[in-house]
Amino acid sequence: MAEKKVVGSVTYQNAGKDYFEKRGLKRHARVWSLWALGVGAVISGHFSGWNFGIAAGGWGGLFIAAIIIATMYLGLIFSLAEMSPALPHTGGAYSFARSAMGPWGGFITGLAESIEYILTPSVIVFFIGAYMTDIMGTPPHLQPLWWVGCYILFVSLNYAGVALSFKISVVVTLLALAVLAVFWVSAIPFADFGRWALNIGVGPDGKPVELLNGGGDFLPFGWTGVFAAMPFAVWLFLAIEELPLAAEESVDPKKDMPKGLIFGLFTLVFSAMMIMFLNASIGATEEGQLHGSFSLATSSEPLLDGFRVIYGTDIAKLLSLFAVIGLIASFHTIIFAFGRQIYSLSRAGYYPAFMSITHGSRKTPHVALLTGAMIGLLVIATVWFTRGAEKAEHTIGATLLNMAVFGAMISYALQGISFILLRRRMPNIERPYRSPLGVPGAAITVVIATVTLYFQLQDQAYRVGVYASLAWYVAGIIYFAAVGRHKLVLSPEEEFALTGGTHGHPEREGYGTTKV
Repeated sequence: MAEKKVVGSVTYQNAGKDYFEKRGLKRHARVWSLWALGVGAVISGHFSGWNFGIAAGGWGGLFIAAIIIATMYLGLIFSLAEMSPALPHTGGAYSFARSAMGPWGGFITGLAESIEYILTPSVIVFFIGAYMTDIMGTPPHLQPLWWVGCYILFVSLNYAGVALSFKISVVVTLLALAVLAVFWVSAIPFADFGRWALNIGVGPDGKPVELLNGGGDFLPFGWTGVFAAMPFAVWLFLAIEELPLAAEESVDPKKDMPKGLIFGLFTLVFSAMMIMFLNASIGATEEGQLHGSFSLATSSEPLLDGFRVIYGTDIAKLLSLFAVIGLIASFHTIIFAFGRQIYSLSRAGYYPAFMSITHGSRKTPHVALLTGAMIGLLVIATVWFTRGAEKAEHTIGATLLNMAVFGAMISYALQGISFILLRRRMPNIERPYRSPLGVPGAAITVVIATVTLYFQLQDQAYRVGVYASLAWYVAGIIYFAAVGRHKLVLSPEEEFALTGGTHGHPEREGYGTTKV
């Protein structure tokens, strides 16, 4: 490191050429790789997780919540489609906020996104462990071994190289969509919406009760249920916004990034509507247990429950393997995301600099990958062992889901604000794509994200998890105030922000980025 330079409340260190050579990336991704990265990151939410929203709002409440949340993502994705090719840095959300709101805004946005991307795989690996325990017949108390094995395997695959990471993303995403398509086609003849999807009523204590003959209210919990279901509806779309993190590994981010984002979102909207309607609309009576919305509301494996109704329990293990494909798709792609997200903040000095070192020949951020995996595994293991396996089995998925959504909502609101400010403060930077929704679309994203965050805090059952995320957030801010802000580096994101877009454009200046 050379001389230091104080800019406002932060201090920059001018890194030499060697610093960036140790932190180089390779360009590989094209539009369909980006599409697969975005869809794959989300698709596990169509296999498990979304259904917890039924307990909060009934099927109708969740459906309306999903429409609201889809609107939020529409505003967000079009905003990202404009910002990402204009600021094509690995930093993604942090990069946008840094240019719009300064180093503190960049760090707060990046930290929120770190919470989202590190915790989301923890939720997914919990569901993977639940499925694999059932398939292989391993003792339930040994489920953490499945988590460890999954982290080791998929961190290793991401470490192996960006080309392999994207190839795996494409394959598993297509397989996951194929599994969903088989379910949709198979479920249509069995669907009875009024009988099964609307089989939830409200008991004297205000809790959901099962209506044996269906025909319940569309909104059994009223509009309060709609708002309560919003954090769970997010699971149908959560993490598609990770695509900008691949900007410095995209061959042509100007053309491919907007297409990948927009195609990916519309793929997910269609899939979400199909799975919500069909998964809840099939059911059968077996040993006194009824399928349908009431059963799905607390299920860790809703898609498998649906397959069992259609094809019977005899081939349940084979069907479980198919269901795991969707979980694997998201687990693999979000590991990619937290690796790049931690890497970008570390490269700029916000996180300790050693976390951004990339492998000499593979050019993958192996230290960041390992760091994110260790933190995620530590969080899920802490919840599991402190609450006890039996209690954790019933709450860990939804609790960690809320923690991840907490970070996501803060990040979305700040990215929407970043879009608005960049339109005002950097009107002349090159924008290869312009959002047709403009400032109003970004403003809608901010409003819905804020409302969702508010209603998360009203759910007492998961408030502890949200407060745990808040504690993480506060600890990160204290670190940045005391240490991080004095160790910043003129990375591409920082130079772009400081020069108003004149310098720091990775496509023009490289910074150690090489093509495959």
